[in-house]
Amino acid sequence: MSIPPSLPICGCFCLVFFYRCLSTMVGTYPLLSVQPMRGLVDEKIQVVVRNLPPALSVTLHSLHRSEDNDFWEAFGHYTSNDQGMVTVAKDASLGGTYEGAEPMGLLWSMQPVPGSRTGLSGHMTEGFSKQSPLATVVTERWYMAPGVCRIHIREHGVRGTLFLPPGPGPFPGVLDMWGGGGGLVEYRSCLLASHGFVSMALEYLSHDKNRTSDIESTTYFEKAFRIVQEHPLVMKDRVALFGLSLGASVALNLAAYSKDISPKCCVCISGSHVHRVNQAFSKVFRKMNKDGYKTRFDEEGRVVWRDFILPIPTDLGEKVDMGRIKCPLMLVVGEDDQNLATVESAKDMTQMMRAAGNEHLLTILQYPDAGHLIEMPYTPHFRASSFIVQQTGQKVMVLWGGYTKPHADAQEDFWEKSLSFLRQHLYPSPDSVPKAKL
Repeated sequence: MSIPPSLPICGCFCLVFFYRCLSTMVGTYPLLSVQPMRGLVDEKIQVVVRNLPPALSVTLHSLHRSEDNDFWEAFGHYTSNDQGMVTVAKDASLGGTYEGAEPMGLLWSMQPVPGSRTGLSGHMTEGFSKQSPLATVVTERWYMAPGVCRIHIREHGVRGTLFLPPGPGPFPGVLDMWGGGGGLVEYRSCLLASHGFVSMALEYLSHDKNRTSDIESTTYFEKAFRIVQEHPLVMKDRVALFGLSLGASVALNLAAYSKDISPKCCVCISGSHVHRVNQAFSKVFRKMNKDGYKTRFDEEGRVVWRDFILPIPTDLGEKVDMGRIKCPLMLVVGEDDQNLATVESAKDMTQMMRAAGNEHLLTILQYPDAGHLIEMPYTPHFRASSFIVQQTGQKVMVLWGGYTKPHADAQEDFWEKSLSFLRQHLYPSPDSVPKAKL
């Protein structure tokens, strides 16, 4: 199960520069620069402050306003060098929401406002909104590059959003599926389109309970796959499945059992082969309810669901037969996943594929101290968040797991390697891969 953060297709954040020692700044005009001013969300930025007195304690603060009008912030404490400069990519933050030389720390370490911890003397740690910054820069972070076309899909009972890259094509295709939070989540698909893939964000768990219960997963997902495959801009034999959590389970089931579609490759994030979803979702959720007694709570009362599928069953009737997988498969696993037993699942899937002789198709990215919601690079980490249980409508606080710095590193590494994986298996040649530009 998973729920995405509230992040828009296009978002802005404000980067401001603060100092404490006014007397040292007389007659100088510090300059704050961010390059690029507009960029895709997975593109690194360069943050530099110039024209400072040497050895000055300064604080850099970033602020983001989400689509839900919630404010998020990050900040780092720096000391200017002998040339009166702070270069975020090279200089170490001495404290704040992150430490060390972290080029993107002002983004991935964002936390809800308030919540800043007490810092060091000479630096600001709170009350940013009450202070006058010395310099301010507003930058834009985009999920959807200019020229990407967004199309609502309502065909043959299938609901989703199709994103087309700019240019004449043809392009490879991706069917993109999120997890048990339900609804239509678009931002990963539009970022995939920005990198040269026709991608459809699929809605398969609706807030309309009658509609959800009517979805026979195999038929519904096969229809969705064919909508991508049959688009005139898509290379028909080069369509992949991309899934997170329950969506990863769907991808594994389709790759193993579908007689009507043949994915070229699959990327499965924080998923398991134990969920057999080649049946109506009402039956899947009934099985989850039956295992509800395995729910645990941490010391703060947050829900831990990872035990639901433990121990990993040995009966093939209770899990996907991984020996039936015939396409390249990438598994992405966070070792601190508290929502699903993904580490144990990956181990069992590896053993099954080794025994079946198809382990050569398997790539595993396993990240220590990363949690369940492994998403786009440089986006904030959610160790826990509120979640509405699809089958009951109950609102709970779910522990996803992961720790901020290692989880941020995992997101950056996973995204780069998943794009390379898709390009390797979907594009006819390296020269045919378009470059993502804003």
